[in-house]
Amino acid sequence: MSRTAHIERSTAETKIALSIDLDGTGVSKISTGVGFFDHMLELFSRHSMIDLTVEAQGDLHVDDHHTVEDVGICLGQAIRQALGDKRGIRRYGHFTLPMEETLVTTAIDLSGRYYMVFQAEIPAAKIGTFDSELIEDFWQATAANALCNLHVIVHHGRNSHHVSEGIFKCAARALRMAIENDPRQTGVPSTKGTLTT
Repeated sequence: MSRTAHIERSTAETKIALSIDLDGTGVSKISTGVGFFDHMLELFSRHSMIDLTVEAQGDLHVDDHHTVEDVGICLGQAIRQALGDKRGIRRYGHFTLPMEETLVTTAIDLSGRYYMVFQAEIPAAKIGTFDSELIEDFWQATAANALCNLHVIVHHGRNSHHVSEGIFKCAARALRMAIENDPRQTGVPSTKGTLTT
């Protein structure tokens, strides 16, 4: 069964079309108008092995916030839709990733319930022209709409680019583990019998 999804979102602030294939090869085609964010999404796709296409037009004359947050909303919705009833997946994923002087740990539970802990100090307020605080906003929007538990901990890091890149790569690797098919798991990995509510 194909684990794909296509989400379209149109508001007065953004217009977004996003497609994913959970069983892809990490191929991406990203265009958001926010260069640093495009780079992070490309890293996410490559390390999660999720094929990802994003076409976003946003009110960048205001700032990057609406575009970044709304792409997160669409990505979370797409992950939830593509997973279906989550039958046969591993459900949990975790990873610890070094990025030069930076070390990040991420843990994910595709539980059908939202909760996020984000313990990540990003040294600089800006990475180029990109507002560093939008990294947390993106992952909050993604987790809230994927209905998962997401914990992100940056143990240490000096370079803000490395910290951000470490977070995106680490979350991608943890998600890759969580969405994998478990050959020993034939049903939904929960004693409740469901992970959709």
